[in-house]
Amino acid sequence: MPFRFRHAICNEVYKGWDFRAACQSIKKAGYTGIEIAPFTLADDPCTITPATRRETRAIMADEGLEFVGLHWLMVSPAGLHVTTPDHALRARSWRHIHDLIDLCADLGPNGVMIFGSPKQRTSTGGISPAEATKNYVDGMRTAGHWAEQRGVTLLIEALPPADTDVVTSLDEAAKWVAEIGCPAVQTMFDSHNAIAEAEPHAVLVERHYSVIRHVHVNELDGKHPGKGNYDFKPVLSALAQRGYQGWISMEAFDFSFGSETIANESIRHMEAQIEALGL
Repeated sequence: MPFRFRHAICNEVYKGWDFRAACQSIKKAGYTGIEIAPFTLADDPCTITPATRRETRAIMADEGLEFVGLHWLMVSPAGLHVTTPDHALRARSWRHIHDLIDLCADLGPNGVMIFGSPKQRTSTGGISPAEATKNYVDGMRTAGHWAEQRGVTLLIEALPPADTDVVTSLDEAAKWVAEIGCPAVQTMFDSHNAIAEAEPHAVLVERHYSVIRHVHVNELDGKHPGKGNYDFKPVLSALAQRGYQGWISMEAFDFSFGSETIANESIRHMEAQIEALGL
C-alpha cells in the first residue's frame, strides 16, 4: 500500500467565518484535519464554556474532520509573557498555557499544542536570552506534566532569530526536549520558520525525526504552498521513509488570496509534490 500523508489546515485562514461553514469548506477542499488558533474562538479562549467546547468538538466530528491541536497560543488575551522577570505575570502566562491544555484536551484526543508565540517568549525586562530561555524551559517542563495527564503534547517550535532570541533552531529545540525528558514535550518542523537554518531542511528532519510530532508547510515568505518556489519533496521524502504518522498542516501568514483559494491551492500543490515522489 502506498504511503499516505494526513493533511490539515490551520483555521485562522477562515477567521471571521462561521465555524461549521469553515469546517465544511475545509473538508470539501480535501483536508481531514483542522488545527485551531484559540483566538479565533474567543478573545479569552480559556473562558470558553464546557457546552461550547462540546459543541465545537461535535461540529468537527459532524463535518468529518479530526481535531489536530492548537497553535498561536498567546495571541489573546493581550499582555501575556512567559519569560518575563515579572513573577506574577509569568505565573499568569503559564496558567494560560495550562488552561489551554485543558481546552485542547476537551476539543479532541491526542491534540498537539504548537508553542511559537515569539513576542510572548522573547527576552524582556532586562534579562538575557539565556535567562529567558531558562524561564521558557522551566515553564514547559511544568506544563508538560499536566499535558501528559490530559493526553496533550506540547511542541517547542524553533523560530528564526529575526523573530525571537529564545530557541532559534531545531537543534536547540531538540536539545531542550531531551533535557526536559517528558514524553508530552516534543518539537515540530515548520518550513517557513526554518528559513534561517544553515543545513538543508531534510537533513534536520532526519536528524530530529524521533522528536518531531507535527509539520507545518508554507512558503519561506509566509505565503501558502505553491505561491513560491520552496521544494517540499526532500522533507516529505524524509518523513515518508520514516513512516511519519503525524499531520502535514498548512499554515499561511498571508491571507490576501482568500480563504478557499488558499485552502484549495495549498492541498493541490502538496498533493502534486507527493505524487512527484512516487509514493
